[in-house]
Amino acid sequence: MSQSDDKPGEASPPGDTPVLREALADGHADGLVPVQSLDLANVGSVDDLVRGMGRTSFGGRNLGDAADVLEAMVRDPDCFVVMTLAGAMTVAKQGLVIAEMIDRGWVQAIVSTGALMTHGLVESAGMVHFKHDPSMPDEELLKKGYNRVYDTLELEQNLDDTERLLNAILDPVPEGEVLCSHRLNAMIGRMLSEQDRGRGPLRSAWEKSVPIYVPAFTDSELGLDYATHNHRRLIQGRARIPFDPFYDLDDFHQRFLAAKRHGIFTIGGGVPRNWAQQVAPYIDILGKRVPERYHPPCRYRYAVRICPEPVEWGGLSGCSYSESVSWGKIVPASEGGRWAEVKADATIAWPLIARAVMERMDTGDAL
Repeated sequence: MSQSDDKPGEASPPGDTPVLREALADGHADGLVPVQSLDLANVGSVDDLVRGMGRTSFGGRNLGDAADVLEAMVRDPDCFVVMTLAGAMTVAKQGLVIAEMIDRGWVQAIVSTGALMTHGLVESAGMVHFKHDPSMPDEELLKKGYNRVYDTLELEQNLDDTERLLNAILDPVPEGEVLCSHRLNAMIGRMLSEQDRGRGPLRSAWEKSVPIYVPAFTDSELGLDYATHNHRRLIQGRARIPFDPFYDLDDFHQRFLAAKRHGIFTIGGGVPRNWAQQVAPYIDILGKRVPERYHPPCRYRYAVRICPEPVEWGGLSGCSYSESVSWGKIVPASEGGRWAEVKADATIAWPLIARAVMERMDTGDAL
């Protein structure tokens, strides 16, 4: 319709009105940061690569941001860093990455699945995991005692040998002593250290006085081994060894309160991530419901998460840090919180991030 066809007093449709702009901005005046092409010809180290990726876009930028936030938390002398671990990271041969971060003093507490610690113990004790041969069907694996974790095999014999190790550790425990996961993991780590077994998370944690909490302890081979040991005790006419997970909660709570600032480095999600993060609302509700236990709010100021889980399913593994702000678990960005979330396979992203920060710390090349 031409303008002459409009009825008197009737406005033209919005689409007919040209968009009026102010002077076109150049990006720099508004403080925007330019992105840069990744120049592999000028990459001489893993840190160079990760920094370069951080100046690109999409997942590469997230990876670079994660290295920066991890560096910030481990350089902060007043930061209590909690590492949370889910997924089959030790059977996937990331156990020495965990041990490296512990040995360098980057981690002050670990919250993990029990399975992850079990497979780490298998490796530290000198046992072996194997690649899965796709030509072997799962029915054959069952008959031969090969437990498949995607493309890797955990031998049933390994788990039987692990049970014997744990039984030897638990047998001397006197009647009346109560255990929890971080106490038991310390006992295992001490055994590995005293016997000079292989390097791994449990040994490194014991040697660096880093507690390892396993909130869902019964959901693991070690948990089943513990229950099996108690059955043996009953048959022998001995009392069970009680297990109280609230000792873990109280110990973690006190360590968290004692710190000035807090950081969380998360692989996967699940129970370990939620258990570690819920300490912040626990401190809050404890003060409300038991005023004698009031303490000012404590939340994680630094946070790095490596997990491919999408947010749309509503599970904690995919939960964004922004959502965690609403629960009082994470310091908002507006108040100085620093987060980075990498939606990727941890076996790809984690070693790159950790190695980049190792190089920065070793050379003193800070941001």
